[in-house]
Amino acid sequence: MKQSSAFQQNTRVGILGAGQLGKMLAIAAADWHLPIHALDRSRDFPAAPYCAQFTEGDFKDPEAVYAFGKTVDVLTIEIEHVALDALFRLESEGVVVHPRPSALAVIKDKGLQKQFWVQHGLPSSPFRLYDSGEALREALRSGREKYPIVQKARTEGYDGRGVAVIRSEKYLPKILDAPCLAEDLVPIHKELAVIACRNASGETKAFPAVEMTFHSEANLVEFLLCPARIDPHVEKAAEELALHAIEALDVCGLLAVELFLTTSGELLINEVAPRPHNSGHHTINNSYTSQFEQHLRGILNLPLGSVQVQSPAAMLNLLGEPGHSGPAHYQGMEACLAMEGVKVHLYGKAMTQPHRKMGHVTVLAESLEAAIEKAEQVRDVLKVVAGQER
Repeated sequence: MKQSSAFQQNTRVGILGAGQLGKMLAIAAADWHLPIHALDRSRDFPAAPYCAQFTEGDFKDPEAVYAFGKTVDVLTIEIEHVALDALFRLESEGVVVHPRPSALAVIKDKGLQKQFWVQHGLPSSPFRLYDSGEALREALRSGREKYPIVQKARTEGYDGRGVAVIRSEKYLPKILDAPCLAEDLVPIHKELAVIACRNASGETKAFPAVEMTFHSEANLVEFLLCPARIDPHVEKAAEELALHAIEALDVCGLLAVELFLTTSGELLINEVAPRPHNSGHHTINNSYTSQFEQHLRGILNLPLGSVQVQSPAAMLNLLGEPGHSGPAHYQGMEACLAMEGVKVHLYGKAMTQPHRKMGHVTVLAESLEAAIEKAEQVRDVLKVVAGQER
């Protein structure tokens, strides 16, 4: 049964968080003249200048989240680490909250996430849960746990944080001191991602799968390739898996599903995020519908937009240069803006530090090979360094 849309021209959409994702959501909402409200700790954060209303407060503070949520019609997130109890309270009082707090409770705890995949017959790598880092160390010392493993903190991890690869005994000092899970280190052929989308009426779509390559030091995505260089049957299976996941979790809006394609051809769910995601930034420039517009369509129960790709693209994250901390200065902007098909997106963060996400660049071309070649040129030219304060 089709549910009614939450959309009106004055519908107040609230976002918990005012980073780059909030900024890009606000920019997408401007096409429909939707007033975006955001809650975060400082007006200096990237989304603040693009919001109709900005509230200073901590999205981890239940009272701040509750008070903010009562001022909007639809509430969403740009980060998972928010005050969950306040979201349950708001939902019980009739505020539309997407993703639903029950789904967010599962997703924000990687241990519960893994158990959820098992319960719903969705493929993921084998895992064990531990109450602490010391418990994991003892399991490795005693031989109950075998090297190599990937340790993940159950909560608070993102952008490569909260993850440690433990290959042998000499890596034991790297173990994170937190409740965690240990995953088998599976043989990976490629890392993929699919952005699935869904509205309350049950309509679902999935953007084409993308391929990711990672920065060796920062453990962040360095290049993202669209379309992924995979067999069409694998792409279809990846998209179906992402749609299965979003329906099982009962998420409205977006669900970014990161996947491993193993050397034996198996697809495994790595992690998911119920919001716009780094692996979908290219859609701003190369898709009929951006991931940010699609998220708004999903949470407002509007018809989902086309996920068709208009051209091949390579996206690279613009990271702060190693050894540079301080006021951000961009070297090579003029040279990159002179290149055909190069779209530079700066997030507006005042201060840079090593490997901090400061922006992204999407390169469009007639072929993926040409896009990759030009993206490599951009990577070598465009740098974020610490300049002088003005």
